[in-house]
Amino acid sequence: MNNKTKFKYQKVNFTHFILNLSLNTVFHNCERARDESRSNRERKRDARSGGASCSKHCHPFEKARLGDSVASKWLQGTITRPYNPSQDLPVPDRPARLTNVKLVSPSLMPKLGKAGSLQSRQAIVHSLVHTESWAIDLSWDIIARFGKKEAMPREFSTYFVKVAQDEGRHFSLLAARLKELGSSYGALPAHDGLWDSAIATSKDLLARLAIEHCVHEARGLDVLPTTVSRFRNGGDDDTADLLERVVYAEEITHCAAGVKWLKYLCLRSRNPSLYQDILALEESEAGRSETQMDKESEEVIQKFHAIVRTHFRGPLKPPFNESKESCWLRPSVV
Repeated sequence: MNNKTKFKYQKVNFTHFILNLSLNTVFHNCERARDESRSNRERKRDARSGGASCSKHCHPFEKARLGDSVASKWLQGTITRPYNPSQDLPVPDRPARLTNVKLVSPSLMPKLGKAGSLQSRQAIVHSLVHTESWAIDLSWDIIARFGKKEAMPREFSTYFVKVAQDEGRHFSLLAARLKELGSSYGALPAHDGLWDSAIATSKDLLARLAIEHCVHEARGLDVLPTTVSRFRNGGDDDTADLLERVVYAEEITHCAAGVKWLKYLCLRSRNPSLYQDILALEESEAGRSETQMDKESEEVIQKFHAIVRTHFRGPLKPPFNESKESCWLRPSVV
């Protein structure tokens, strides 16, 4: 293996580093290592130390920017592997986060209101910005935590790289809109219920997909149409348009990704040799009868409901958005 190949190989550990915003330092150190023609041992040390030295950086704007850059490189083929198969890098229990965001228990969160006043509109958008900041972390975390461990196919990384890129864009757009409304991220309290669920499902990919990427994503789709209507009724068409034309449409695809990979895991557990990749699953669906597919779908739904009963706290309350066809698991009926 020549030096150029070694250099490229070091850059593929992106999912482990993005959580603590070390990717920029990793790339910088790798570039410097190549330019200065240092030994392979020194380059390897720099890449690892770059991850540690940059863990203090936690600004979500930077995460969104780096995530977009990494996603573009992955989708263009510049980054070719989701992880280094010869290394097992630790995934942090909690990603680096801003310290100026006051966190409170979900039960102590102030009421957001119905977007009839500027204060209410600021509170709602601030809540959405906070949610998107966690969505960035969750999208990279599922790749880093489970991709290699569960021997997931390459397409798994591609799906959630796209989700991470979308979530970063949503965060940036909503944070900019919040600033236009006269506020900023961190000006109001928030809660970390999303990451509480991530901790509870950190050992189980099926549970992570069901709770974070099906239930929570679907709940967002449940309430967004009402939120859009409230902003329009309050005279804020700019925020309503952003939520309706950008966020809502893309969040449907995120929920669909959760459903797709939950189904894949359920069917792979029944026949590991057949469903080694998502293409095998899709090809097998084309050759099965409608009765067989209905039976398999029912098995997946029952498994999903069992997971939700175990891992989701409290009842699922209306409104329920019956138009979200991509989320056919219907967590609202659990």
